[in-house]
Amino acid sequence: MGRLLYGDSGLVIEFDDRTLSHVHLVINAKLRRSEAFFFSWKDDPAVGNGRSSIWLESSIPLFFKFSTSERHTINREWLDALTTSANLPQGMYLTSEPGRTTPQPRSNV
Repeated sequence: MGRLLYGDSGLVIEFDDRTLSHVHLVINAKLRRSEAFFFSWKDDPAVGNGRSSIWLESSIPLFFKFSTSERHTINREWLDALTTSANLPQGMYLTSEPGRTTPQPRSNV
């Protein structure tokens, strides 16, 4: 499992590396354009089965830690869907990869 460490909050969100690769690309594109946005996901049942959101902007330090060195092939359809949602007022919502079931992220909240 890869990890996204959010700011100085101590929040660690775990994703499978394939999901994290796609999320990383969308976040990178948005923040390079200085576009702040919410990122939301459905929580894993082990952490309450609710949903979580974080506010992303260029002043908040982020650290992406992948569990392997593998570079995943990017699913353009999924990347486009995530990017489209990131541009909506409610922000990016993590959806399952088309044709696959994506495990829900786990956070230490």
